[in-house]
Formats: sequence, C-alpha cells, structure tokens
Amino acid sequence: MTDSPLHPSIVAMVSLAANIAANHPKKGLCQIERLRGYGVTEEQIDMVVDIARHLRDEAGQMLDAAFDEESKPEPAPSGLTSAAEPLGSCGCSTTAKGKACC
Repeated sequence: MTDSPLHPSIVAMVSLAANIAANHPKKGLCQIERLRGYGVTEEQIDMVVDIARHLRDEAGQMLDAAFDEESKPEPAPSGLTSAAEPLGSCGCSTTAKGKACC
C-alpha cells in the first residue's frame, strides 16, 4: 500500500470545518470557493458547515457549563462566614502594561 496525499477537496473540507469550529476571522470562505471549483455540491458543503458549527457551539456550551460549575462559591464551614478572596489571588498574570486581569 502506498501513501497518497489527500485529495485537495478533502483538505479544503477539513480546513473549512476547522476555520468555522475555531471561529477563525477568515471564516473558511476561501475554502468554499475552492470546494465549488472542485465540483463539491452545495449540499456537501452545507453538511460540513453544519457539523463544524455544531461542534463549535457544543464546545462553547461545555466550556460555559464547566465555567459555571467551577465558579460557584465554595460553602463556608459551619459557623464561619466566607471572606472575599483578595485581588490578584486568582492566578491571573498582568497585561503588558502591568494591569491585572482580575
């Protein structure tokens, strides 16, 4: 069995999906034109776009849910009240201009 490179239409489909899933500023528009040039149908392109958007949206929902869960305040031990954490203790680094992000 010989190694053969992927067909350019497959590379363009993967690139389109990755661009959409990653919210890349170029949006994969160049790949859509390439796919059309290779004779890929609009139905097939739409399927790639739909799957990539689904994965992007699902990942965002999962990240949001994890954030919501991890950001809940921890209950204070019985009989004690919880004091607010001092600024800068969340592990944030500073910006290039020395500003704290939290």
